[in-house]
Amino acid sequence: MLTALVASLALSVDPSAALAASQYAEATPPAGKAPAATSNIVQTAIAAGNFKTLVAAVQAAGLVDTLSGPGPFTVFAPSDEAFAKLPAGTLEMLLKPENKGKLAAILTYHVVPGTVKAADVVKLQSAGTANGQRVKIGVDGGKVKVDGADVVATDIACSNGVIHVIDRVILPVDGTVVDVAAKNGSFNTLVAAVKAAGLAETLSGKGPFTVFAPTDAAFAKLPAGTLEMLLKPENKQQLADILTYHVVAGKAVYSDSLVTMTSVPTVLGRPAAVKVVDGKAMVDGATVVAADVQASNGVIHVIDTVILPPAKKE
Repeated sequence: MLTALVASLALSVDPSAALAASQYAEATPPAGKAPAATSNIVQTAIAAGNFKTLVAAVQAAGLVDTLSGPGPFTVFAPSDEAFAKLPAGTLEMLLKPENKGKLAAILTYHVVPGTVKAADVVKLQSAGTANGQRVKIGVDGGKVKVDGADVVATDIACSNGVIHVIDRVILPVDGTVVDVAAKNGSFNTLVAAVKAAGLAETLSGKGPFTVFAPTDAAFAKLPAGTLEMLLKPENKQQLADILTYHVVAGKAVYSDSLVTMTSVPTVLGRPAAVKVVDGKAMVDGATVVAADVQASNGVIHVIDTVILPPAKKE
């Protein structure tokens, strides 16, 4: 249920984007009947007349009651024209009952918990969605963009939030942390190690997980023979201990939160130290070389060194 997802609103401020605030400060209601602010988000979308596809999708995903609830929610709402831009057959596929979960994941990616007015949107770099992933927000040529979609109308007031209209459907990352790592091409050793340790199924689960992912080059830094030794079946537990020291479970820790921490709780049960050196986050001496790589069940931070857990205290 969506209400279980809307736990927090994660926002990053970009002061330079405020230059576009005046352009987007006033609402530009869509064509059709202008409903009173006493109407909720679903009622407002129905009355507007140009969100028929969105309303049908919300119904098919079983989200009507949630988006009619108290909220508040901020919805980046694709118009009927926006849905028409999807590749042929995509919408029909998503509306099938067997794809209800996938459709709900896409729709909740358009929903930000809380009320975020246009004057606030233009100051942001990202926003945490009810899907659990973040949308990127930026200003390009005086236009506010959400994951590349143009915001074409703003501040449509509803009794349980606000609607901003966008000109295309935005899509969350579909693959798990394991899928994303496997497709990247720079984590072949990590993926092989995860499989050897019997952790692939776990890390493909619901999560959310935060994974500090060593690249192939990072594994190559290990002393000669170390990796081969760890990949032996008899050393499966030792390998699992090292890998779970790279994982935080239960929440997606994005970089803006990571840099404020002194340690992170790992799945292994031993905290990994965090510090910022020369503006770069470091985890147990490994440098985060790429941050906030999103997955459907968490986030990946790429690190340049394999981190090894401290010996367990007796």
